[in-house]
Amino acid sequence: MYDWANSVYSLVITSAIFPIYYKSVAVTANGDIVQFLGLSINNSVLYTYSLSFSFLIVAFILPLLSGVADYAGKKKTFMKMFVAIGSTACIGLFFFRDINDLEWGIFCSVMASIGYSGSLVFYDAFLPEIVTMDRYDATSARGYSMGYYGSVILMVVCLFIITYFSSFGFATEGDAVRFTFLLVGLWWMGFSLITFRYVPENPYGRKATGNIWTKGYEELLKVWRSLKASPDLKKYLTAFFFFNMGVQTVMYLATLFGTDVLHLDSSKLIMTILLIQLVASFGAYLSARFSATYGNKVALMSMIGIWIVVCIAAYFISTEYQFYALAFVVGMIMGGVQALARATYTKLIPENTIDHASYFSFFDVTFNLSIVMGTFSFGLINQISGSMRNSALALAVFFVLGMLMLTLVRSKNIISPSSAGASR
Repeated sequence: MYDWANSVYSLVITSAIFPIYYKSVAVTANGDIVQFLGLSINNSVLYTYSLSFSFLIVAFILPLLSGVADYAGKKKTFMKMFVAIGSTACIGLFFFRDINDLEWGIFCSVMASIGYSGSLVFYDAFLPEIVTMDRYDATSARGYSMGYYGSVILMVVCLFIITYFSSFGFATEGDAVRFTFLLVGLWWMGFSLITFRYVPENPYGRKATGNIWTKGYEELLKVWRSLKASPDLKKYLTAFFFFNMGVQTVMYLATLFGTDVLHLDSSKLIMTILLIQLVASFGAYLSARFSATYGNKVALMSMIGIWIVVCIAAYFISTEYQFYALAFVVGMIMGGVQALARATYTKLIPENTIDHASYFSFFDVTFNLSIVMGTFSFGLINQISGSMRNSALALAVFFVLGMLMLTLVRSKNIISPSSAGASR
C-alpha cells in the first residue's frame, strides 16, 4: 500500500504533469534561459541539476539515519518523517504560480524528491521482515503493480480536473494544475497511514541505550565490514549502480525528451505516460513469473539487454508513433527491472541478519548516487552538445557496464529458479 501511496508522486510530479507545467511556467523573454539564484541557465538543465542535487543530499544523510533506525528499532519513525517532508513539499507546489516563484518551485520539488527517496530505504527494509525469501520477487512485483494502479487512478482524476477546470470553479487551467499537486500530497500522506497502521515498528524488540547517533554509526560500520565479506553483494551493488543510472534517468527525463526533441504537446505526452504506467504493472507481474522460471540473474540481464536497445533507438526516433512504440517497450521493462532489482538485493543479504535498514541504506545510497550521476550526465551532455539524443545514447553505455558487472555475480540465490519461485 505504500507503493500505492507514493507512486502518485512519481507519476504526477516527476513524470507527467509537473514537468510540463514547469516547462510552461519557467520561461522568460529570453525563452528557456532563466535566472536562478543569480545564474543564467536553461530551464531543462536547471530541472535536471535540481534532481541530481536532491538525490545527492539523500545519499549523504541516509546511511547514518538507517544505522540509527536499525539500532533503535525506529524504521517506521524515520519513514514517517520523510513521508511528511515529501507530501508537504508537494502541497507547497500549489504556490508555484509563475516565473517569479521559480526558486520556491525548485525548492519544493527538491524537498519532495528528498522525502520520496528518503522514505524508500526504510520501506524497502521491511521486505525481508514481512515475507520469506520464496516470496520476495512476487511481493516486490505486487508492490510496484499496486503503485502503478494507484498512480493511474489519481492521474485520471487530475486530468479530469484540468480538462474541465472551469466546472470545478478554477479561473484558469494553471490553477487546476496546481491543485493537482495539492491532491498528490494529500493522497501520499493519507494512504501512507495504512502502511503505518499495519507494518511492525520494531519486530526484533530492539531497545536503544546510550547515544543513538554514535551507535547508529557503529551499526553502519558493522554492515560495511560485512559487505567486504560478501563479494557477490558488492558486485551486485556495482552492477545496480550502472543499470539503475539508465533506468531512473529515463523515468525522470522522458517527458523532457518528448517536449524538447519531438515537440509533442502535453496531452500526447500525458497519454503516453499513462500507457507506460498501465503496461508497467503487467511487466512487473511478468518479471516475477520469468524470474521464477529462469532465476533473477537471467531475468535481469534480459531486461537490461532490452534497455540497451531502447537507448539506441531513442537516438534515432523522429516521429510521435515511434515514441509511443518505444514508450510501450519501456513500460514493459520498467516495472520489472525495478521490482527484480529490489528482490535480488534482498536475496543477497546475509541470512539471519536483523540490520535490514542498514543493508538497504547501501542499496538506496547506490540508488540515489546512480540517479545523481545519471541525471547530471544527461544534463551535462545536453548542455555541451545541445541535443538530448546524445544524452539518450550515452545511457546505453551505463546499461552495458551494468550487464557486464552482473555477469560476475555467482550467488545461487539469484541464479537458481527454485529460489525465485519455491512457493509456486
